[in-house]
Amino acid sequence: MDTTQLLKGVLDLAVLAVVDEEDGYGYDVVRRLRAGGLDDVGDASVYGTLRRLYAAGALTSYVVASESGPHRKYYGMTPLGRAQLKSQRDDWVHFSATVTHLLEGAHT
Repeated sequence: MDTTQLLKGVLDLAVLAVVDEEDGYGYDVVRRLRAGGLDDVGDASVYGTLRRLYAAGALTSYVVASESGPHRKYYGMTPLGRAQLKSQRDDWVHFSATVTHLLEGAHT
């Protein structure tokens, strides 16, 4: 199954969940998403999502100096971001349970 469209629909939720666990810079968030099983997530999609969530007030950002390269822009959660994560998490649980129920009914 091509998961591209599915991923687009849940990328905000996935990024918020990863940043809620621990603040991170762009590529760190990409790496953690891939390590979590979203192998097909694109760098540009994640960077765009981080910028959009930041602009919407769901994320905060700060710069950390790096000894081995350029400074890194880290993202962290805001209260608005935590509220958005909770709402989207609740929506996902309901939606995925509904689809699972439909799929299980298809086997009978």
